[in-house]
Amino acid sequence: MAEEEKPKKTFIQRLRSKYIFIIRNEENFEVRLTLRTSIASLVIITGGLSVVLIGLVISLVAFTPLREYIPGYADVNVRKDLLYLSFKTDSLEQALSERSDYIRNIRRVLNDSVDVDDTTKLVKGDSSAYKHSKKFAAPSHADSILRTEVEAQNPYNVALGGSGKANNNLNDYFFFAPLKGIVTNGFNPVSNHYGVDITSKENDAVKATLDGTIILSTWTLATGNVIIIQHKDNIISVYEHNSVLMKKAGDNVQAGDVIAIVGNSGELTTGPHLHFELWYQGSPVNPIDYVTF
Repeated sequence: MAEEEKPKKTFIQRLRSKYIFIIRNEENFEVRLTLRTSIASLVIITGGLSVVLIGLVISLVAFTPLREYIPGYADVNVRKDLLYLSFKTDSLEQALSERSDYIRNIRRVLNDSVDVDDTTKLVKGDSSAYKHSKKFAAPSHADSILRTEVEAQNPYNVALGGSGKANNNLNDYFFFAPLKGIVTNGFNPVSNHYGVDITSKENDAVKATLDGTIILSTWTLATGNVIIIQHKDNIISVYEHNSVLMKKAGDNVQAGDVIAIVGNSGELTTGPHLHFELWYQGSPVNPIDYVTF
């Protein structure tokens, strides 16, 4: 009698069918490992491991510097560098704007077209000072009386020339000697020498000749360490060839304040001395006519 044929298993049944995997020693056939599983279990285990591996690879690419080695991804430091360069550019633009305002202010002062208050603001970087002039209300009667009393109590104010009234020319001012010494080279506009050279002891202090605001405190190749002060009534004083500068641009000084130390800096010098200039209404004047050295 012929054996009955076994019914064929469906696909699902084949997936669920159990199999035994045995690992034996080749020499003595000793069983080392036995694994009982099904095809469905193997598929599930393999799929789970694949998902975990893919997740680890994506995490490494997304959150570690390894992604910069994959084409299409930028360096992780590029954004930081771009932010730094952006901030640096803004700082340079602001510094350039302030320097342009400063140079414009110097030109306006030398051309007799700027007010002292505007000068102070421009030195501090406020470029709106010359664009919008402020309008002040007229002083009250009580304020006028107070001003008169204060001026009467201080008749020897250097800025007022001892008269208690506003000045209209240099003869009304009392100029403080910036340096006590000997004048070795006088005022000579023909030879482009717009001031006087004064020699004195080494390390003597250079002082401000009038109240004012420092509009330039820097070093140049020709004049060395130089300071320029803006005073009232469009008066400018210049101090060149200093060894040390004691004040910076924007500082307010009083007559007699120490602003520098005598030196020998710059190419246009043959020894320690001070080159001192006075400018009034945009033109140089002879300092000897107004200052006693």
